[in-house]
Amino acid sequence: MGDTKTDEGDKSLEEFAALLDKVRAAQAEFATFSQEKVDEIFHAAAMAASKERIRLAQMAVDETGMGLMEDKAIKNLYASEYIYNAYKDTKTVGVVEEDKAAGVKKIAEPMGVVGAVIPTTNPTSTAIFKSLICIKTRNAIIISPHPSAGKCTIEAARVVRDAAEAAGLPKNIINWVDKPTLEITNMLMRESDIILATGGPGMVHAAYSSGKPALGVGPGNNPAIIDSSADVVMSVNSIIHSKTFDNGMICASENTVILLDDIYDEAVAEFKKRGCVFLTGKDADAVGHTIITETGKVNPKIVGHAAYKIAEIAGVSVPKSTKILMAATESVDPSNPWSREKLSPALGVYRAKDFDDAMAKAQRLVRDGGYGHTASLFIDTAETEKLDKYENAMNTCRILINTPASQGGIGDIYNALTPSLTLGCGSWGGNSISENVGVKNLINIKSVAERRDNMLWVRIPEKIYFKRGCMTTAIEELGTELHKKRAFIISGRYTYNHGDTRPIEAKLDELGIVHTNFWNIQPDPTLGNVEEGLKQIQAFQPDVIIAMGGGSAMDAAKIMWLMYENPDQKFEDLSADFMDIRKRIHKFPELGKKAYFVAVPTSSGTGSEITPFAIITDEKNGVKWPIADYALVPNMAIVDTNNMMTQPKGLTSASGVDVLTHCLEAYASIMHSDFTDAAALKGMKLVFDYLPRAYDNPDDVEARDHMANASTLAGIAFGNAFLGVNHSMAHKLGAYHHIAHGWANAVILTRVMRYNAAEKPTRMGTFPGYDHPDALARYAEAARFCGVQGKDDKEVFENFLAKIDALCEYVGVKKTIAEFGVDEKYFLDTLDEMSLNAFNDQCTGANPRYPLVSEIKELYLDAYYGRPASSYEE
Repeated sequence: MGDTKTDEGDKSLEEFAALLDKVRAAQAEFATFSQEKVDEIFHAAAMAASKERIRLAQMAVDETGMGLMEDKAIKNLYASEYIYNAYKDTKTVGVVEEDKAAGVKKIAEPMGVVGAVIPTTNPTSTAIFKSLICIKTRNAIIISPHPSAGKCTIEAARVVRDAAEAAGLPKNIINWVDKPTLEITNMLMRESDIILATGGPGMVHAAYSSGKPALGVGPGNNPAIIDSSADVVMSVNSIIHSKTFDNGMICASENTVILLDDIYDEAVAEFKKRGCVFLTGKDADAVGHTIITETGKVNPKIVGHAAYKIAEIAGVSVPKSTKILMAATESVDPSNPWSREKLSPALGVYRAKDFDDAMAKAQRLVRDGGYGHTASLFIDTAETEKLDKYENAMNTCRILINTPASQGGIGDIYNALTPSLTLGCGSWGGNSISENVGVKNLINIKSVAERRDNMLWVRIPEKIYFKRGCMTTAIEELGTELHKKRAFIISGRYTYNHGDTRPIEAKLDELGIVHTNFWNIQPDPTLGNVEEGLKQIQAFQPDVIIAMGGGSAMDAAKIMWLMYENPDQKFEDLSADFMDIRKRIHKFPELGKKAYFVAVPTSSGTGSEITPFAIITDEKNGVKWPIADYALVPNMAIVDTNNMMTQPKGLTSASGVDVLTHCLEAYASIMHSDFTDAAALKGMKLVFDYLPRAYDNPDDVEARDHMANASTLAGIAFGNAFLGVNHSMAHKLGAYHHIAHGWANAVILTRVMRYNAAEKPTRMGTFPGYDHPDALARYAEAARFCGVQGKDDKEVFENFLAKIDALCEYVGVKKTIAEFGVDEKYFLDTLDEMSLNAFNDQCTGANPRYPLVSEIKELYLDAYYGRPASSYEE
């Protein structure tokens, strides 16, 4: 069982009964815990699960052979981050609601022991999700994994359990059945206080027939209508984004598409353009009857497999790059396999003469295959009459408007539904609940959720001073306006020895501000640098910290500032990845309570003086960790060109192409806005206009001035729109092979741009404001702003790539990774690890094309050997 090794074999019913006794005793103890202690354990468990998301995803794919590791990693992070964010402030202990005027209060009590059945389709994410909500509600849980996913399910539960117990959870609260037998599973259902059942209809029926309360879910068969008024491009690409996610295994995903007659051809053309294949005749019949067997059930051999693989099993030949297998069909009877739930990247396509006809087809498809689960509609929301008719007609508990259903049905990414990996179908589906299973499940609720864009933001320092000679005037404010008394100056050895800090020191002396220096920051600063400087800061107790230098000095100073003000913070928590910076599991503390932070750049590249980012290297393993939070934005930035006049050619080149990459990635980011676009466009144009001059003539004040402005503008852009996979890959080239960061960006830049610009990318980035692949058009817009012309977007884009390559060649950037002296054997030896770590980099999430690890690997190989760049369409 859960407190034993998984290879010890089946346990007897007597041993299982003894385990149940231990679990009940532990739960009785846990029921006495305070809200504060429960929340502490909940946080520790969620944090641990989020850190292990990739390893657990790899285990799930290796064991089950289903789905994609990259998408399962998203589900694991979702199951930890989004569940934690949804319930971190929810009261689940004691009085949770009180109306003193009416004399009513509601008190929360745990149910006891939860029997949890875990499906093979989502084995690790569901185990994380169920374990976390049991912790939050002070319940114990015994997990029964699917036989074909036992190892990964148990490992996910173990990760949560070990972290929770280290934080104070009583032993035996999280437990599992090592090798479930029918007898033990039946006993688990009989003896549990409540059953959380996720899986096939037979298993859910058994749970509801056990005689104990059960929270189970029915099958999904989501019909997606695209109305005449809909944005067809957005609608089609939303469906593709959903249906290809983990190869279509989320039960809310679309299984049929109903196209109104007047937009049918346009929609079909868009599906084909993005890599979907329409089957006809014998091919459609062969694939349909391969997906749904003669027994009327989904063929387990095709679940979660790629489209081309399913076609291959059916004896049909399609391109390996095929996104989704589609077939035009007419019958909505369950005997038609294309009308059924498929758990794979396959869609039946119906043509409707009008909206009422489409709705009638959708009602029949739901009634016979997914009663109560999910239905989707793509429509102009100004069509209120149609919306009302549809909402009233559809007997499903989730009605998704203009939303990818896989991501929309589970909630909280594209809408405000409760985040969950167990989706109730209400009485229509024979379920006890009608909502997404969460901490509280009391009544059937019919929910309508419209797609919405997230709030965007622009957050920059309170004060930004720029122009040559501005530094001493700006520093004067520390005494005359801010009344600071003690200044701690942080820089690199070169900056200090070169005398760059002396004008600051002289001004501080004039103001009567006591100061000291810490100048032992190395390029690619390490945790050791931070710890050494932190000891001196703590001894000196400054009320202002001044970071002067390149990105290394400012990055290290930001972390020192954070740890100086909050010594209890753990670096491993600060460096934890997130999907949404506002929903991250670990909340950064507010800074500035003890010290005001001033950033003074001496190079024109990183933009660190303006951004919420810091890059720190763990010297023990060589990994670079991007730390990101708006708490790290400096209070004051001083961009004085005098400090940049002595940049050597190599630094001018590397920092300049870094600025260009910042601008291009921010402009193509899925989180770009009008505000970040303006900064990115101006920044990149300044680079093209002035980097060659600054490179040729270090004394060209005008060129240096404009490059300093370009760097800061780029910081404004990517500090709020974020970066992409180009920086993710460059971070690892620097960490593993010590290529200067700007050059590491530049050597892969045009390849990554070509990869992003594919019209049929394997995956889109996930963000509500990003509704279809548009990188090609975005790059073309940027190109035209920078003076590049052409007959159409594709020609403009190619000319833009040539302009970028020419600039990089002019400023001395090597053309291949090999030319930087990277040993071939060592490169190949580290390639797999480097590719996985690049995928895991925080910058990856905002990329317009969500990459597969295998694609990152190919980009690295192409850039190493200088292989001709393909179109990267697939």
